[in-house]
Amino acid sequence: MLNSLYMERYSRNKNSLTKQDQEKLAGCRVLIAGCGGLGGYVTELLARIGVGRLTIVDGDVFEESNLNRQPFCTTETIGKSKAAAAAVRVGAVNPLVTCEAVYEFLTEENAGRILAGHDLAVDALDNADARALLLEAAKGADIPLIHGAIAGFQGRVSVIYPGDTASALLSNKGQNRGVEQEAGNLSFTASCVASIQAAEAVKCLLSKGQLLRNRTIEVDLLSDVFETISFS
Repeated sequence: MLNSLYMERYSRNKNSLTKQDQEKLAGCRVLIAGCGGLGGYVTELLARIGVGRLTIVDGDVFEESNLNRQPFCTTETIGKSKAAAAAVRVGAVNPLVTCEAVYEFLTEENAGRILAGHDLAVDALDNADARALLLEAAKGADIPLIHGAIAGFQGRVSVIYPGDTASALLSNKGQNRGVEQEAGNLSFTASCVASIQAAEAVKCLLSKGQLLRNRTIEVDLLSDVFETISFS
């Protein structure tokens, strides 16, 4: 149970989230795969809203080209672990949140072990093979997956439960970083798509509202178009 001191931290969540909602979030465990642009913003948002346990999975280190969009990348963290920087940031923002940093890339050998015990997984990865692997691991763990991807001014988000038809979104193995590399990755696209992912994650954990399940929202910030597409 969250006492009154802890609830003051979340006082600006009131009316949108009840005390019971806040307590439920505090008991949830969410895995975020990838801690770059998308994953960094998702981590920050879920920590601030009070998701109690976050697992950050990323075997990469920051490089100079990450400075344009990745929130935990600074001149001081160049060459350092992305997952470690995320854990430090979470501790500074909300010490009520337990953050576990996993300094590994997801593989067929470790994915099942890493995802075990989580309520939900967030896809903040940058290539089709890794996304397909995460999808299969989420199915094996019987948990929903919040998919997100960006390329230049464009992005998309979908909520995928085990067995959903939207899983076809992630089935294009072998297309590693193609669109992302060609179009680039922009800070505002990453933060916009990550915000939608974080909102869908909270809705999913709390069983609130209408999820982007069997649907995807396609975002084009250059044309100011937000289009929701349903899957048959």
